[in-house]
Amino acid sequence: MKNLYDEMPNGYQESIQKGRVAVQYFSGNTSFGTGSKEERISRLKKEIETADAIVVGAGAGLSTSAGMTYSGERFDRYFFDFARKYGIQDMYSGGFYPFPDAETSWAWWARNIYFNRYMDAPRPVYQQLLSLVQDKDYFVITTNVDHQFQRAGFDKDRLFYTQGDFGLFQSVSPSTQKTYDNEEWVMKAMEAQGFVRDGNGAFEVTESGELKMRIPAALIPKCPVDGSDVTMNLRVDGSFVEDVGWHRASAAYAGFLHRCEGRHVLYLELGVGANTPVIVKYPFWQMTLANENAVYACVNYGEAFCPGEIAGRSICINGDIGDVFAKLK
Repeated sequence: MKNLYDEMPNGYQESIQKGRVAVQYFSGNTSFGTGSKEERISRLKKEIETADAIVVGAGAGLSTSAGMTYSGERFDRYFFDFARKYGIQDMYSGGFYPFPDAETSWAWWARNIYFNRYMDAPRPVYQQLLSLVQDKDYFVITTNVDHQFQRAGFDKDRLFYTQGDFGLFQSVSPSTQKTYDNEEWVMKAMEAQGFVRDGNGAFEVTESGELKMRIPAALIPKCPVDGSDVTMNLRVDGSFVEDVGWHRASAAYAGFLHRCEGRHVLYLELGVGANTPVIVKYPFWQMTLANENAVYACVNYGEAFCPGEIAGRSICINGDIGDVFAKLK
């Protein structure tokens, strides 16, 4: 049977292919940039102002800079009971914990989804980024799943979330290739655990600190199509559902990249680590190399570097992304 999406451009697969080519081509010589940090920031500001187009590639480091941390104060504040009972130390590892029953597992996930998808980031780093690119011809590809780009006001038609969305469920049945919005369920599950709304309408822990670590069995989410169990729409294995919205965004990204060929384009990589470099980092390197009018910029705390082959057209800035943005105004 012919797939509905077979004739649509697939920016995801095209990028991965570019990334694989890059890995095979580059010699392994690494550059960490030239000039002082102030000079590099000045160069980046000029590139943002003069580029014909900007392709933003964002990883977890961008959300970390914005305060969306998975450990520390946020975790201690909202997951203290899970930490105490199960020894869980951060939100990420908790997603893999073998909870004793579905009621407990979904109580955990309701909190994880709410505080990392339906809350604004503590620091306005995404808003700072929007102010830098909103008047430019831009597109964003991101491995983040926290939806902070749209919460900050980015045009949803210029966004491609490659790895899923905390705000979506999918059926465990492979025959149901759809996703389902989970916001209404999340709000009910938060209330069921005893969270209360503050003056701004955001859920907070009660003054007594008493919370339930299980939701009622009747609240366990099910697929609205066939009543099957659901899971998060996150790319953790081959069962990840690439729905119609995902394919449209992938096609839009492919179209944007093709329009950028030969133009003065800035490939702006923000907070991309070593977990999924073949989606953003390596393709950005390859596309910069292939276009003599392109510039690659990497802003990353402790991991700002580029291949020697494109060092002359690269800007590597080691530092907190939000701090760098503040200096670009």
